[in-house]
Amino acid sequence: MKDPYSVLGISKDATDDEVKSAYRELARKYHPDNYADNPLSDLAGEKMKEINEAYDAIMNSRTSGAKNNNSGYSGSNRTSFPEVRSLINQGRLEQAQEVLDGVPLQSRDAEWYFLNGTVLYRRGWFDQAYTSFSAACRMDPSNAEYRDAFTRAQSQGARQYNPYRTYGGTTGMSACDCCQGMICADCCCEMCGGNLIPCIGCR
Repeated sequence: MKDPYSVLGISKDATDDEVKSAYRELARKYHPDNYADNPLSDLAGEKMKEINEAYDAIMNSRTSGAKNNNSGYSGSNRTSFPEVRSLINQGRLEQAQEVLDGVPLQSRDAEWYFLNGTVLYRRGWFDQAYTSFSAACRMDPSNAEYRDAFTRAQSQGARQYNPYRTYGGTTGMSACDCCQGMICADCCCEMCGGNLIPCIGCR
């Protein structure tokens, strides 16, 4: 492997912030979306892979604090994406997603899908998060961290899409649901004839 510092175009005494800044700039430049339907897409993908490897090598060699960055992810002692985990822990979800999107498809391992699912889950996109967590579990079924995340997304998805909603402690249709159903029936059958007035919640 090439010298990781030369890959990122920085000196060995660069600060952590300078390393991250250089990485983000190169990740934006060589992002796969920039080369869609472009004959240079394969070269860009290889370059992006090289950039990711260089960044990981620098960060992993600089600090044993990568584990500390993972305080919110108790199941993992090692990580290929310390920057992404750090961004997630700081609530900088868009930046974390940007870094993840820059990883070529062939380099997306179980941890990538777990972290991608974590970003999606925190943004409230539970269905997509479930899909990513499921992929992570398929790729690394023994990882308890991935299984726990999958279970949470599965549970959240069930609540999100449950057709029987709860109102005032009871399960079933709300007054608005009944009202809307009656109005629909009235529109479909003129013989009902009455002027149904929607409830306040439906107006």
